[in-house]
Amino acid sequence: MEHTYQYSWIIPFITLPIPTVIGGGLLLFPTATKKFRRMLSFLSVFLLSIVMLFAINFLLQQINRHSIYQSVWSWTINNDFSLEFGFLIDPLTSIMLILITTVGMMVLIYSDNYMSHDKGYLRFFAYMSFFNSSMVGLVSSSNLIQIYFFWELVGMCSYLLIGFWFTRPVVGNACQKAFITNRVGDFGFLLGILGIYWITGSLEFRDLFEIVKNLIHNNRVDLLFVTLCSLLLFSGAIAKSAQFPLHIWLPDAMEGPTPISALIHAATMVAAGVFLVARLLPLFRVIPYIMNFIALIGLVTVLLGATLALAQKDIKKGLAYSTMSQLGYMILALGMGSARSSLFHLITHAYSKALLFLGSGSIIHSMEAIVGYSPHKSQNMGLMGGLTKHVPITKISFLLGTLSLSGIPPFACFWSKDEILSDSWLYSPIFAIIACYTAGLTAFYMFRIYLLTFEGHLNIYFQDYSGKKSSSFYSISLWGKGGSKLIKKTNSFLTFFKINTNKRASFFLKKTYRADLNVRKSSSTFHISYLNNIFFPYPQEANNTMLVPMLVLASFTLFIGFIGSPFNQEEEGLDILSKLLIPSLYFLDQNSKESTDCYQFLTNATFSVSIAFFGIFIASFLYKPVYSSLQNLDFLNLTVKKGFRKILRDKIIYLIYDWSYNRGYIDALYAKSLTSGLRRLAEFTHFFDKQVIDRIINGLGFSSFFLGEGIKYLGGGRISSYLLFYLFSIFIFLLVTIYISTCYK
Repeated sequence: MEHTYQYSWIIPFITLPIPTVIGGGLLLFPTATKKFRRMLSFLSVFLLSIVMLFAINFLLQQINRHSIYQSVWSWTINNDFSLEFGFLIDPLTSIMLILITTVGMMVLIYSDNYMSHDKGYLRFFAYMSFFNSSMVGLVSSSNLIQIYFFWELVGMCSYLLIGFWFTRPVVGNACQKAFITNRVGDFGFLLGILGIYWITGSLEFRDLFEIVKNLIHNNRVDLLFVTLCSLLLFSGAIAKSAQFPLHIWLPDAMEGPTPISALIHAATMVAAGVFLVARLLPLFRVIPYIMNFIALIGLVTVLLGATLALAQKDIKKGLAYSTMSQLGYMILALGMGSARSSLFHLITHAYSKALLFLGSGSIIHSMEAIVGYSPHKSQNMGLMGGLTKHVPITKISFLLGTLSLSGIPPFACFWSKDEILSDSWLYSPIFAIIACYTAGLTAFYMFRIYLLTFEGHLNIYFQDYSGKKSSSFYSISLWGKGGSKLIKKTNSFLTFFKINTNKRASFFLKKTYRADLNVRKSSSTFHISYLNNIFFPYPQEANNTMLVPMLVLASFTLFIGFIGSPFNQEEEGLDILSKLLIPSLYFLDQNSKESTDCYQFLTNATFSVSIAFFGIFIASFLYKPVYSSLQNLDFLNLTVKKGFRKILRDKIIYLIYDWSYNRGYIDALYAKSLTSGLRRLAEFTHFFDKQVIDRIINGLGFSSFFLGEGIKYLGGGRISSYLLFYLFSIFIFLLVTIYISTCYK
């Protein structure tokens, strides 16, 4: 095993040949390279599987031997400065390597079919392989400067992947927004690295942790400056993990292909911020108030992400805000000092959210059979409903992920989220109440997504973004359940989008979209139904290449939570996760080595599950088709006055909906304050440059021209005249000099 550790530095470079070969091949031999595209995609999966085997081997060694391995070599040495690169294998690295490789491999297999009709197929796999290499290098780095190097590579890859379909203007805006927002946090991260190096003279984690601790203990450092540097380091995590207030890029990143959303939002880019905070936790713990600030940012993000997910129509954006909220739980746990529960939730959430995103991709894939490639239609839950009998495997997989994220036992996220909620009661009752309330919101919006997608419900008392009531806003199924309902819903759909009734058949049967060569074309075989002179292609289940990764992730969602279960403890009172974290003592909480009280666990679990079931009940009450709309609620007619019903509908519900659908008005605030302010500053700078600077320079040029024109007429061409003028000038100069020297004497 020591021999394996010796060559572990090569792991980040194992998948690099794929982007190199694809990039060079497409540049030099494009036709020949495209002929081998399936072979290259298989090779990318094979190389990532090799990295996964290394990661599994490292994980087993961490569990059995409790060892930490670090290999460091100097890259450049100059006097007292030495820049080193290294490879660090500890529990945190092992956990992240497993997540990156397993989820990444499932996404690559899934993408083979999902992107099969896209002309950028090879480019997609090149970006994905480079992204995986960058993430592997990031989590295995042994110092801050090396992390920053791979940190920027991950940002570059995310820019390329989010903007994969760059010919669409909205996609270009989305990738630019993600890139610029992350640059804000990354600039702060770089300043923090420089500040910490100025204080400690080291970039290696273990060295700087000990140096900062000793300096603070002996009062040999300015505590305010250390706090500022720590906040700057944390700003990098705020941007990467989409924490408030740098979360605005996350929903717009959904403009990329769905496999990208699964990769970025599950175990790679957004998890990098959580990884960074966990890696720097020994530094943050010795600095006053930093941990409280981290916990506060996490709590705000938890609540904000959950509220913004309540009214989203786009299925991917709803899942994106869900990711934001769950990342807030992880940051909250780290701020509370519960690093074990944070890492536990990182593991369980990664597999559950990857399953949900791949499931949404399968849904979108089937919807495109009907509406063609149109994100506003194929991703709009308002146009879904009744999908259960058409995509049963996707439905079951999506339901498992929904139950897990809602915190229902025995699914994965139940164990980790319940642990965070229990720790929050010990930290602060206020934090605990907000965290538990958000857990109920999570169950509500996740089952809202599930019911609108697979069951559907027409609710006339929810308004659209324009503030007007719409009877066709929610869950209008394009195929319905047959009979007159099908005709009614179809007609409402056609009226809603103002489609000419003479062109209905051509609209539904359109299969080729030539406007964008980078967009995947739909060429699957569909069942066709004929009714009222209108053809309806029915959605179909995805093929095995897409279903197998979903089923594998579903099995992880079912069983991965048991690694941290209190019922999985061995003789020494430790579960598998705690045994893994033993080498890094700062990951263990104060009571981590004590056996869990089963009675206390059952009490806490009963409370958290009750909250989740309440959220599910409310979602089912509002969105399940067997119930009536709010206008016909019998209990409201019997127990409350109409005035209260009107206030409930017009004030509370609409207010919550507007807040959620408009993203909490945060994007609008940034647009008004920052974007507009910068534009006005740029316009003023442009005006000042053109009207002031340029006019001064041009004026000097014109004045020199006219001065030269005037002086040239003074010359007559006679040397005697020039000599007389020269002598006269010297005489005047001497007189002035003598006068000045006399005055000073």
